[in-house]
Amino acid sequence: MTIKLSEYEKGADYTGDFDTDLEKLQKRLEKIQVAHILHKKRSVVMLEGWDAAGKGGIIKRMTALLDPRYFRVWPIGAPTEEELGHHFLWRFWTRLPADKHIAIFDRSWYGRVLVERVEGYCAEKDWKRGYDEINEFEAQQVDSGNTIVKLFVHITQKTQDKQLAQRLDDPWKRWKTGAEDYRNRAKRDDYLEAIHDMFRRTDTRWAPWHVIDGNDRKSARITALTAIADALEKCVPMEMHPADPAVIELAREAFGYKPKD
Repeated sequence: MTIKLSEYEKGADYTGDFDTDLEKLQKRLEKIQVAHILHKKRSVVMLEGWDAAGKGGIIKRMTALLDPRYFRVWPIGAPTEEELGHHFLWRFWTRLPADKHIAIFDRSWYGRVLVERVEGYCAEKDWKRGYDEINEFEAQQVDSGNTIVKLFVHITQKTQDKQLAQRLDDPWKRWKTGAEDYRNRAKRDDYLEAIHDMFRRTDTRWAPWHVIDGNDRKSARITALTAIADALEKCVPMEMHPADPAVIELAREAFGYKPKD
């Protein structure tokens, strides 16, 4: 089924108990991370979306209860001179997670077919070739045991303008906005065309897209974290190992430990 962003613009207010529901999801994600560690699994959670769409807020709430030793957030910006000297996927290969770890990408390799395409940072033949290269890259990761969760956070122009204004009004958030936001805003139609081409070419069986209606922040955060948890639980065993008898014996000798019935 073709993904159409116009279907993700309702921005309905969240009707549940946001704080309670968020806490439940965070505890669920905490257990999912433990399962990654114990079963030596690895996963990638990747977020794309418009400027000021709320990607950072989703990541912040996703990682709130996670053990920092076993996850890494990668904010992806313009490539360095060294990275430009390699294939465009090289800098992402070097950031992929090891066993037991979760890597979270704030923007990603899809820059090839989005910003690089729209802004003319690469030749047309390069971004057109990029679709197949990305699909093959993701298939390789999944075949090797990596889980890939892809989210696109969508907001309307009206919502984006509201968020940009709030950033300018708040002195503690002004650092999050700059001239590039308005450069991208001016080419929204071009980006919409590129985004829909991206969905059409890269919404695959092994790495499907999940579009998040970001027009209400609370609803978006709950929807995004639910999608992430659901996708990760499908690929990570949630059974815990029994306690090590030798450790139980050490605890018994040390302080009289008795297992609970």
